Amino acid sequence: MRDGLPLMKGTLDVLVLKALSWTPMHGMEITTWLEERSGGELNFDDSAIYQALYRMEKRGLIEAQWGKSEHNRRARYYSLGSKGHKHLTAETRRIVRYGELVNGLLLSSEPRS
Repeated sequence: MRDGLPLMKGTLDVLVLKALSWTPMHGMEITTWLEERSGGELNFDDSAIYQALYRMEKRGLIEAQWGKSEHNRRARYYSLGSKGHKHLTAETRRIVRYGELVNGLLLSSEPRS
């Protein structure tokens, strides 16, 4: 198994929101979704995922309700609220723009004098 890359600070919340933009999920489903979509290249700590969920629920970005998991166990399902959708859109634009700027700087072919 290869070592994954650590998440950059400030990206976990937006990645969790992206996962929830597809469908309501419980914490382990979110972790699995993120790991699969990253091809196993990013490391996701379960406790960090749950901390992000609680933090975003307090901020009103997501909503939670109890349900039954695919294994017939009680699980807390999270869904994206309208405030969360707006936050996801804004943060996605910001992170993509940041990545473009950093990429442009790193790939600049002009040597330093």
